[in-house]
Amino acid sequence: MMPMNELLSCQGSNTACSLALKPDGVVASRRHSPSYDSSSRLASGLDGGAIKRHLSPDTTLALIRVGLVSVSDRASSGVYEDRGTPALEEWLGSAVRNPIDWQARLIPDDEKLISETLRELVDDKACHLVFTTGGTGPAQRDVTPEATLAVADRVMEGFGEQMRQISLRFVPTAILSRQVGVIRGKSLIVNLPGQPKSIAQTLQGLPEAQPPVHGIFAAIPYCIDLLGGPFIETHDAFCKAFRPASASR
Repeated sequence: MMPMNELLSCQGSNTACSLALKPDGVVASRRHSPSYDSSSRLASGLDGGAIKRHLSPDTTLALIRVGLVSVSDRASSGVYEDRGTPALEEWLGSAVRNPIDWQARLIPDDEKLISETLRELVDDKACHLVFTTGGTGPAQRDVTPEATLAVADRVMEGFGEQMRQISLRFVPTAILSRQVGVIRGKSLIVNLPGQPKSIAQTLQGLPEAQPPVHGIFAAIPYCIDLLGGPFIETHDAFCKAFRPASASR
C-alpha cells in the first residue's frame, strides 16, 4: 500500500481518480470509465461555445486502454493547471461509446522521460491508443516529436499532415507544428496540440466547413482494428468513425 503522503485520491461527480506522486516528478493518474449524468457538458471549441453532452459508456462493448501524456514544464511543476488531459478526457468521453481505462501522465519537457513514459504506457500498461499534448513547436524545449519518433516502429505521416491542414484554417503559424503519429507494437501514438480548443479541432475536424474537413479521430478506430486492438464504436452524431464496408459491424 502506498503511504498516504504519496497518494492523493479524489472523487468527483463525473470521475474517480488516484494521483500518485512519483520520485521522478511524474504525476500519474488512473481514471476509470466515468458515468456521466445528463448535465455533463463539453465545450468542443469548434465555434468557441458549442456544447456537447456526455453519454454513459456502453459496458457491453470492449474496454479500451487510453494513455494521455500531458507534456509541460510549468504544468508539471505546479505553475499552472494542466488543461490538456481534462480536454482529452472530455472529448473522448463524448466521442467513444466504449468504456475507457485511462492512464494519464503529467510530465516535464524532457525527451528521455517522454520516451520512457510512452514505452511504459505501451509496453507495460498495454494501452491501445496513446495521445500526447504539448511540446510540438520549434522552441528548444519542444521535444515531444523527437521523443515519440525514438520509440516508433513505424511512422504514420498522415496524422501530422492532416492536423496541420486543419490548423491552417485558423492560423498561419500551424506550419510551425511538428506533431507526428507512430505505431509501437500494436499501439498507436499521436501527438496533439496543447490547447483544448486546438485538441478538439484536430480530433473532430471541421464538419460544418464547405467542403467538410475530416478530423484525425475518424480514422483512428479502423487503425486500431488493423493493429489487432478492440473494436471502437463512436457516437456518430458527435464524431463518426470511418471504416470500409468490409470492416463494419
